[in-house]
Amino acid sequence: MRARSAPVSRMPPRLRAFCAELAGFAAVGVFAFLADLGGFLWLRGPVGMDPMYAKALSFVAGVAVAYTGNALGPYRLRGRRVAGGWRRFGVFVLVNAAGGAVQLGCLGVSRQLLGLTSALADVVSGAGVGLVLGTAVRFWGTRTLVFSGTRGPVRTTGRTPAAGSPASGPSAALGPDGASGPDGAPGPDGAPARERSRVDGGAGAG
Repeated sequence: MRARSAPVSRMPPRLRAFCAELAGFAAVGVFAFLADLGGFLWLRGPVGMDPMYAKALSFVAGVAVAYTGNALGPYRLRGRRVAGGWRRFGVFVLVNAAGGAVQLGCLGVSRQLLGLTSALADVVSGAGVGLVLGTAVRFWGTRTLVFSGTRGPVRTTGRTPAAGSPASGPSAALGPDGASGPDGAPGPDGAPARERSRVDGGAGAG
């Protein structure tokens, strides 16, 4: 077990974080693909909806699953590039549409420009090369345009005193008797300076 985890522990922290982010993104993508495919089959079959409408609705469902999974999963501690939940979701939809356009573009180039019209060529260009390039576009857009690369602000429950407030200066140091301020600092004999000055003043008057 230790021998297997040794190469992972030797990886640089940034590379390790990137691999964890990529793995989380891929896991969310699997659930989004299943939601898209399952929704399309259900709308097309039992519901009997038109294929174009069914695909549009299943695409939105898959994007919603992907956005929710990424926001609560690998990017839950990241900042937000776009303010507002619905606007951020709209940018995420555009990013996924761009990835789908890249995937369709690979299929079009294979069929129209290269003249490869066999079923195997369609699988390789659409579900192979196109899927890889489309996923790369989605991953780049998600981490760059939707979620920032820096961590979001950390919320604290306690209050910290201001820099110029009396509670934050050196006079806030408490002595053994609980007195505050520089007069409350103990002297060599253990008594606060305020009491020492009072005793010295009384001795001088006597």
